[in-house]
Amino acid sequence: MTALNVYAPGHLGELTQIIDTELVDAVLEDTNARERRLRLLPARVVVYFVLALAFFERSSYQAVWGKLIAGLGAVPVARPCASSLSRARRRLGSAPLRSLFKILAGPVADRGQSCTFYRGLRLVAVDGTTLSAPDEDAVTWHYRKHIGKVRTFGYPLVRMVAVVECGTRALLDAVFGPDDVGELAYARRLLGCLDASMLLLADAYYDAFDFLQAVADTQARFVLRSTRKRKPTLRRALSDGSYLTSIASHRYRAGRGYGRMEVRVVEAWITVTLADGTRRTELWRLLTNLLDADRYPAQELITLYHRRWQAETCYFSLKSTILDGRVLRSRSVPGLEQELFALLTAYQALIRAAGDITTATPDLSAQRVSFTVLFQAAADQIITAQESTTDAVSLIGAIGRAVLDHLLPEGHRQRLKARFRKTASKYDFKRGDHPRTVQTYTLETQVIKDGRLDDGGNC
Repeated sequence: MTALNVYAPGHLGELTQIIDTELVDAVLEDTNARERRLRLLPARVVVYFVLALAFFERSSYQAVWGKLIAGLGAVPVARPCASSLSRARRRLGSAPLRSLFKILAGPVADRGQSCTFYRGLRLVAVDGTTLSAPDEDAVTWHYRKHIGKVRTFGYPLVRMVAVVECGTRALLDAVFGPDDVGELAYARRLLGCLDASMLLLADAYYDAFDFLQAVADTQARFVLRSTRKRKPTLRRALSDGSYLTSIASHRYRAGRGYGRMEVRVVEAWITVTLADGTRRTELWRLLTNLLDADRYPAQELITLYHRRWQAETCYFSLKSTILDGRVLRSRSVPGLEQELFALLTAYQALIRAAGDITTATPDLSAQRVSFTVLFQAAADQIITAQESTTDAVSLIGAIGRAVLDHLLPEGHRQRLKARFRKTASKYDFKRGDHPRTVQTYTLETQVIKDGRLDDGGNC
């Protein structure tokens, strides 16, 4: 009888060049997750199996296993049942996947990627989202459902907050947990990934003095929307229409008093005109610690702020392209933690593969790489098992060739996505405020200067 090659299914196709077996073995060693005796399902193979689950969300355990061994030809391999694969997942735990993600997480763009930098500062954005978990008693004790006036409703929700590199949409770091904890609490746990080379973009939810002070303490700069509750006092007007003011903490600290921070305020009217002629105008008030108006003009900061939506695009890739809009498959809290770290690891591996493509093609912008094509090409390579065991590392392999054959058009595509009522939302849906179809739009900005409007043109 031919001996089984128990390690042969341990691959991720061409992405094995990024998540190689030596890395996986080192992570298993560091997390004490390596098996004490050789099994038909070694820990290394189970890591790749859990990662492969992220690429085939519609497939069962045995179907995903079949895809891992489909390209191995006549190599004798084990054919475990679904319960064996489930037990293997539980034995592995989440620590190896968490460690893999931490290793892969980080910025990807080099200085040549202009879409990621603004005047020498690396653009990053922080934002949050929610994912739906199975409605199981083993889940809802930790990830709770929304509570209505009479009863709970919807799926249990997992809140995720991440810092995303604009342009490449690489994850610098991410955290997740129950939805009843606010985004700010999670965001504070991400500040360790910021440094003096970065400019953080955020929406009005992050307009809290303590958070902004913590960001400033990392030496990073920030540009974010101010809430309507703030009524800043003009301290000194600047040449571009912006002005300097100070914001203060609402908390008194013994010996320190109320904390204060000097910031710059940029105010402008924003008019969005949709393709169907619909127009909407609103006042924007941006806060920033970029105090030099000559070096960082107000009009540039208003235009720059729109790149914050790269975080939303990242979440769209995670939830719509990878998860395909489906509920997470794990039916326990430890299983969900493992699945989410595997999801983040698979996503970051794809982004690093895209980074290799743009490195090998210097004139190619990262924004022209289709994540859908990238994801599908990587999944195809898992099935064929091509280049999963080669020692030669190629920046442009089958995945790269597929991406280069299906590049997105040049230039930024300004489109407004149709919005629908969420399955679980505590807010009233304002049907008339959102388009029912995807539309292109134009954006006009008028900077407020000395109480008058200064025409800033189109962005």
